[in-house]
Amino acid sequence: MIMHKAQVVWSAAAAGNGAISAMPGVLTEGQYSLTTRFESAKGGSPEELLAAAHAGRFTLDLALSLQVAGYAPKELSTEAIVTQEPDGSGYRISCSALRLRAEVPNLTRETFEAMAWQAVNNCPISKVLRTQITLNSRLL
Repeated sequence: MIMHKAQVVWSAAAAGNGAISAMPGVLTEGQYSLTTRFESAKGGSPEELLAAAHAGRFTLDLALSLQVAGYAPKELSTEAIVTQEPDGSGYRISCSALRLRAEVPNLTRETFEAMAWQAVNNCPISKVLRTQITLNSRLL
């Protein structure tokens, strides 16, 4: 079993704000608040962290699958856009759209698409989201 942790400290002062820390030395007290989530204030959001986790884990899974199959990817670039929608009195994540651009020599388009979707379906972050996941991929 592998365990990962993150810590959040939220202060109810003023409009409320918080700090997220994870991966020691990588993310330390990243600022977030209602204005960073819904307006253009400086800082991030938990949803951006979710998007980063989805893009990162999906890309790792695809890279490993490609290498095991004998392909040597030159570059895999993935962007994830997480959509949040109203749901009753709260919100829900309704979609995570992955945009993949890959440079992998000697790989056919059909094999690339099949391996990319396999990585989507096997990705633990995809599984935990339990929402619509789209993939727009292009082999360069």
